[in-house]
Amino acid sequence: MAAPRPRRTTSFRDFDFERIEGAGSWEALEWTKSEPVTRSVSHVKLDCLLEAERVVVEGYGVVLVNTDVAGTLFVTNFRLLFLSEGTRNVIQLGTIPLGTIEKFNKMVVKIQSAPRQTDKTSSRRLLQVIGKDMRIIVFGFRPRTKQRRAIFDALVRCTKPERIWDLYAFTCGPSKYSNTNPKVRLLNEYFRLLRRGSYHASMSMIEDHTFTFSNDLWRISDVNSNYTMCQSYPFALVIPKGISDEEVLQASTFRARGRIPVVSWCHPGTGAVLARSSQPLVGLMMNMRSNADEKLVAALCTQLVGGKQPRKLYIADARPRKNALANGAMGGGSESSSNYFQSEIVFFGIDNIHAMRESFTRLRDYLDTHGAASSDGMSSFLRHGGWTWGGGNLSSMSASVSTLGDSGWLIHVQSVLAGSAWIAARIAKESASVLVHCSDGWDRTSQLVSLANLLLDPYYRTFAGFQALVEKDWQAFGHPFSDRVGMPTISGAAGNMPFELTRHASTGSLSSSPMRQSQGSSQAPNPSHAQSNYSPIFLQWVDCVSQLLRMYPFAFEFSSAFLVDFLDCVFSCRFGNFLCNSEKERELCCVSESCGCLWMYLGDMRSLQGRSHAHYNLFYDPSKHNDPLLPPAAALAPTLWPQFHLRWACPSESQAGELEAQCRNMAFKFSELQKGKEVAEKKVKEISVALESITTELRNEKQVSSSAMKLAKRGSKENAAIKRAIQSLGCKVHFSSSGDCSVNVESNPADTSQIFMQSSSRRESDGAVEGDEKSDLSVSITFVEDDDVSSSPLGRVCETLCPLRTRDGGCRWPDAGCAQLGSQFVGLKADFDAFDQLSIYDSYFLSE
Repeated sequence: MAAPRPRRTTSFRDFDFERIEGAGSWEALEWTKSEPVTRSVSHVKLDCLLEAERVVVEGYGVVLVNTDVAGTLFVTNFRLLFLSEGTRNVIQLGTIPLGTIEKFNKMVVKIQSAPRQTDKTSSRRLLQVIGKDMRIIVFGFRPRTKQRRAIFDALVRCTKPERIWDLYAFTCGPSKYSNTNPKVRLLNEYFRLLRRGSYHASMSMIEDHTFTFSNDLWRISDVNSNYTMCQSYPFALVIPKGISDEEVLQASTFRARGRIPVVSWCHPGTGAVLARSSQPLVGLMMNMRSNADEKLVAALCTQLVGGKQPRKLYIADARPRKNALANGAMGGGSESSSNYFQSEIVFFGIDNIHAMRESFTRLRDYLDTHGAASSDGMSSFLRHGGWTWGGGNLSSMSASVSTLGDSGWLIHVQSVLAGSAWIAARIAKESASVLVHCSDGWDRTSQLVSLANLLLDPYYRTFAGFQALVEKDWQAFGHPFSDRVGMPTISGAAGNMPFELTRHASTGSLSSSPMRQSQGSSQAPNPSHAQSNYSPIFLQWVDCVSQLLRMYPFAFEFSSAFLVDFLDCVFSCRFGNFLCNSEKERELCCVSESCGCLWMYLGDMRSLQGRSHAHYNLFYDPSKHNDPLLPPAAALAPTLWPQFHLRWACPSESQAGELEAQCRNMAFKFSELQKGKEVAEKKVKEISVALESITTELRNEKQVSSSAMKLAKRGSKENAAIKRAIQSLGCKVHFSSSGDCSVNVESNPADTSQIFMQSSSRRESDGAVEGDEKSDLSVSITFVEDDDVSSSPLGRVCETLCPLRTRDGGCRWPDAGCAQLGSQFVGLKADFDAFDQLSIYDSYFLSE
């Protein structure tokens, strides 16, 4: 049974629109009552706002046409924020930072009348927002209100501020994402390249100009410390050791904008270098020369390869040959191999910034047109009047697919990849030096040099190395981010010093960048392509990095998700790292002190989850790729970058990293199990130690028990001795089960009263007796008391033994002398300490 045909619709590109049904639909928004522009925003407080983010204007009952979601649209000083009407959740598709907006337009779309309403006509008011991150979003506003005008005017003011200091990055300040000065980080990278890693840069070193270290071949020069030689170069440059600063200044006059050949990377083993510069000013006839420039370029390859043959120098011109020749008419041009020792000129044929911008625009339109969902609110299966994809026939499907190739984006990416791989191969395999330049040396040159660095040096494939690479070859060497990304340039006043810094277009002309002026027209200010310097050069380079990451999944510490978040941060203008056009401009604006640092923000994100964070590449194995990456030509076949290119138009298909996410989850679970195993092993170890301790204590207890048994036996023997001694006195000893004993005089036991005297023995609480203690004895002795002590048998014994007996018959034992003659008792051993423990000191025999 055939599938039911869906209702036929066409997009607003053909000036009509489908009626959207359900909650938040267009029909629910067709009110006739005019409403005020907006509510007061002074009391608007949203939990989702960032630090120092404030609402400028808001609109209610707005529909995100792409997904047919109704909600509230806010314009803040940082972004366009869209919240769903029911849940008040942030809708990511409809939320875009102001810096990421390339342009926006107001549109009026006529709506086809229903069959029963042919006499009525209506229109819908839309706001189209085009982003630099591949998305095209459309918002629909309620009719007969002025909310769209309010939102549009707020966007004009906030996206095109008159001064750079009005950007959110300056309003927010550094917050907790402050970092060291980028100059310090640049010097540390230079020290690493010169194999002087023991040195650590500091601001005092920069202020005192004590950073000019060198090795056998290269040195760090401060010739541009005040930016007088070249405004777009960094304060410190790596140049050949044999070239003086005076010769460097002379050579700067022969290169466009003073961008002389300088070292970007040097091979630690062979001494080959990768250098960069701008085009030489050879003139229309290509006959202008400079001895200082030729000497500087020759110094890049004077060292012999293996001590035998001179090193070869390749001069890689990134432009098509015809473009290089055309630049000669404006004073530029390219080198002649006859003027440069051991050199060979190679043209890479990479197009200029305007071709890249046009290609990017076509790619974005292609994705919006043929994606799963479009900015017109239609599914690609329903577009263009057909009920199947592409109109329902194979020819139209093929034509639609060919549109991707017509955009040229993948061809441009392949050209940059191929050029970079060629450069890396010359340095790695031939030990040759390579000098790269285009026209100004800050667009295509930055792409080729930084990508070749990434292929040559494994350090740049780590988080720390990637940061050092971007800060060196893109920021320090003057890629014009403000112009290329479309951010405000410096104009106004910095402190009390008024100034205005402008840049020239990359075509080599002397015209400055057009000033961005706010206009109230139906379209936001958008200079023509011939005049605009906006171009996705840096985006294209990150796209190339993602292609290498796909080809070499074990070689990079960071993941594709990191590259996506990195680009989003660059476009958003939330941080100051990529503001302005050069290091000099950022220093004049005090960007590093006044704005937050993107690298600190991304590092803080990773620190929350450690190695399990999405920014880490789970498959990273540095041992697999210690050598340079040299991809063959057949491998340089780029594809669309799903995580970036498809995330808005084809969200389901953009999850190319879903497998990686699953592996990440498995790795996280394995990590948790590993941690549990470590905890269990730790507990087992603790229990083993405790068991060993208990065993030792038990052994000690056994020893103590054995000692106690010995003492008990000794006490028993002593008790027997005392018993025999007492019995020798004519007494009868009786022991009870309680440990007490009674001594009776056998002569007259019946008619006498008994007197009991107790002696309590000292006992250890656990039955153990210390080794230096005497044995204890508990004895109860009963004697028969006679009136005539001297007539009793006991008295006769005492009288015999004690001639010092008192007259009244009392006995003074143990103070008497007989106590010292214990050895005279029959069978009694001399253990007087045992007798001392008997409690009979006060009265052995009671007196009257």
